[in-house]
Amino acid sequence: MSTPGTYAEEARLPRPGEMPDAQSLSAYLTGKVEGFLGVPEVRQFTGGYSNLTYLLSWEGGSCILRRAPHGADVRGGHDMSREYRVLSALKPHFAQIPTPWLLCEDATVIGAPFFLMERVEGVILRGSGPSGSLPGPERMQALSEQAIRLLAQLHDIPTAGTELDVLGRPEGYVRRQTEGWIERYRRSMTDEVDGVEETIAWMLGHMPAEGGRSVIHNDFKYDNLVLDPVDTARIRAVLDWEMATLGDPLLDLGTTLAYWSEPGDPAALKPFNLTWLPGNLTRRDVVSLYARARGIPEPEMLFPYVFGCFKVGVIVQQIYARYRRGLTADERFASLKEVMEAAMGQASRALREGRIGT
Repeated sequence: MSTPGTYAEEARLPRPGEMPDAQSLSAYLTGKVEGFLGVPEVRQFTGGYSNLTYLLSWEGGSCILRRAPHGADVRGGHDMSREYRVLSALKPHFAQIPTPWLLCEDATVIGAPFFLMERVEGVILRGSGPSGSLPGPERMQALSEQAIRLLAQLHDIPTAGTELDVLGRPEGYVRRQTEGWIERYRRSMTDEVDGVEETIAWMLGHMPAEGGRSVIHNDFKYDNLVLDPVDTARIRAVLDWEMATLGDPLLDLGTTLAYWSEPGDPAALKPFNLTWLPGNLTRRDVVSLYARARGIPEPEMLFPYVFGCFKVGVIVQQIYARYRRGLTADERFASLKEVMEAAMGQASRALREGRIGT
């Protein structure tokens, strides 16, 4: 196996039309960030599909800048001020997140609100690593187990009487989320997809009782984890907290399961999470380990998994719709229709077979 660093995501020159104004940043940040001086070098992490993420570097320092993508509806997500507040509230209770530094709500500085946070250096696993450079089965098993234990740890954080208690409205969360993601699908739909209406009807008729009240991430998967470069089973940080809230932890687990590809799953879904590689837990194994880690009975996960697959499909559809409408020129988005159809297909398959995996 090659060294872990061979599949670390590198910051690159920003994509055309996505370069923030470095001079404007310099004027704004001088005096606000300790040690900041001069015009920062700006590089972009281009592997993600949602918020735009940059590395700012200057003599003696560096940090990460996050802003919403061009053409995004901030009311439906991509709210930088909210993500900054989530990080600020959660940091005292959960060590594996970057420290938030500064929030700028003045859109005139770089064209959109943004925030700065600590740069946590390490490895991010994506499906684009060179052949043979990814962890072997033992490392993948250790990472998959550690990831699920960390998700269970997040869900067990006490919230009553803390600043975390105002992050969301857990009462009625299952119904609100189910109906909300259906509405988002209707608004962003560009093509008819087989089986989606049947999935929607099933979800509306089979919503379970609330499964608890926890801090939930809502996008917990491998490419949102920063791993130690030496020991890739050690998770240094969890990224992308834009959808974090208080809600039903089983729906959060369902979203993770939707991203948790197995070897027999559609190829279109595999680049988004390397859980199909040898050594990883299966989706059923994930549920069993999660229950043991939290000390709870093993939960019934068909609805959360179907909901998670549908939700992932809608997230991808929203990005694809922005591309179809000319709101982004990122050519990677042209192929997302296939990914969306694959995610929706997984929901239909789970309903036909009555199970979440092999």
